[in-house]
Amino acid sequence: MSERVANRRIRLLLVVAVLVFAGTLARAVWLQGVQAGTLKRMATSQHREPIVLPAGRGTITDRNGEPLAIGEQATTVYADPRRIRNPRRVAAIAGRELGVDPNGVYARIADRTKGFVYVQRKADPVKARMLERRGLAGLGFYAEEQRAYPQRTVAAHVLGYAGVDNHGLDGLERSLDSVLAGKPGSETVVKDPFGRVLDVVDTRAERPGRDVQLTIDHQIQANAEAVLAETVREWHAKAGSAIVLDPRTGAVLAMAVAPGFDANRFGAASPGRRRNRAVTDMYEPGSTFKLVTVAAALSEGLATPLTAFTLPPYIQVADRIIHEHDPRPTERLTVARILAESSNVGTVTIAKDLLGPDRLARWINRFGFGKPTGIDFPGESAGAALPRDLWSGSTIGTVPIGQGIAVTPIQMATVYAAVGNGGVLMRPHLVERVDGVRRRYGRGRRVVSRTVAAQVMTMLRGVVDAGTGTSAAVPGYTVAGKTGTANKPEAGGYSTTKYVASFVGLVPAKKPRLAIMVMVDEPKGAIWGGVVAAPAFQEIARFDLQYLEVPPDAPLPG
Repeated sequence: MSERVANRRIRLLLVVAVLVFAGTLARAVWLQGVQAGTLKRMATSQHREPIVLPAGRGTITDRNGEPLAIGEQATTVYADPRRIRNPRRVAAIAGRELGVDPNGVYARIADRTKGFVYVQRKADPVKARMLERRGLAGLGFYAEEQRAYPQRTVAAHVLGYAGVDNHGLDGLERSLDSVLAGKPGSETVVKDPFGRVLDVVDTRAERPGRDVQLTIDHQIQANAEAVLAETVREWHAKAGSAIVLDPRTGAVLAMAVAPGFDANRFGAASPGRRRNRAVTDMYEPGSTFKLVTVAAALSEGLATPLTAFTLPPYIQVADRIIHEHDPRPTERLTVARILAESSNVGTVTIAKDLLGPDRLARWINRFGFGKPTGIDFPGESAGAALPRDLWSGSTIGTVPIGQGIAVTPIQMATVYAAVGNGGVLMRPHLVERVDGVRRRYGRGRRVVSRTVAAQVMTMLRGVVDAGTGTSAAVPGYTVAGKTGTANKPEAGGYSTTKYVASFVGLVPAKKPRLAIMVMVDEPKGAIWGGVVAAPAFQEIARFDLQYLEVPPDAPLPG
């Protein structure tokens, strides 16, 4: 090879070397100058990873400390698809260890465009631990809490439920979410290139949620649910509600809805089935509302229980003709017998001839109809009471007997509880304590005098002793209450096939410990409150009195 050719090659190699060096230098300048910040963040993210430490959700218990909603240990398994070398193998192992579909796992972890995917949210911690021991690169694990309801269907409509992220979605879980949820913590971990944790460099502790104690008694609740469910089945009804109140305080001992659902499987129940009808649904009360008309007349000094009226078989008010539920001849009835026998004509006569529209409207408002009771449960309906200025000529004939006005079960239970405790309308409530601190609900508001309350209680005892509510009688105890049967409104008037049957009562009547309301929606075969709802009241009351060890206050027959 000539010297000239050799020199040419040396110069060419020198040029190439200079170009390579220049390119390397330019790349170094670009990386260290322009891209330095971006690359630093990438490097840090590959070695340091912030992890959220979920806060434990507070426990919900009944009034005796029995757990109704608790947190159970679970482990969430996640993956970084970019760190998984053999996604099919990892999916097969994860599917086998966790008991999940490996095809679904593979579809998620094979997508290398993502840096984080769930393998299984809130997995069984034992199974997750077995998988973690396999040491598969790209998989991660962190502890989570899963909400569980050990009583299953008991009080499900009251509790509601929390979702996969442990946030309340319905019921008390939703309205008390800020109390129960707590505050999550965090930690920063250092990982190796394979995603394995090497060290924890920063930690902020989580703050657990606060515990809540309810007024609900899980035994009283479970019994009310069982009795109500059987009543709905027996009468092939659409639905039903039952409430047990302590009339002295407004504490709700039971709030049952049928059909029910398992709070652990809330997603399998329709929205309608999950609805707490005792608080959200309105219905026309029928004859249970007659208590308001009679109490108003007594309170205004317009009548006494012995005031008598000569009553025809029917009465016409404006364009409405109002009959009795059972045909009868013209007869003379006292106010006490009007209530005991649930006379429509007698009740309308008291309202029309004694009270008048203005006074009756004021008393409806005084008893709280058309307004929420203020119960500590989300979504309470206010009911529907027609404002006085919208009354027609026939309203004074329909509203006094519980038509043309809509109420909720909790409203009716609260009103009867007020009569039972001597005339004070208490705010019904479900939450007794938060973190051991008792909640205060006030002393209530007086709506009728003690004298009027006592008079009404005596008349309500007559309903059970010898009136329309004899099926509500509880051996050994005095019982006061009222039956209700109402056609359901529909387009153009009232249905002739769909009814609501109800009974609201107090026991023991001499010194009430319980106010119990039972409402059955669209029963078949029988429609009367005294036939459909009163026996359910009797079963609930009998159990509760024995469970609470309330002494009998009446001699047993025979």
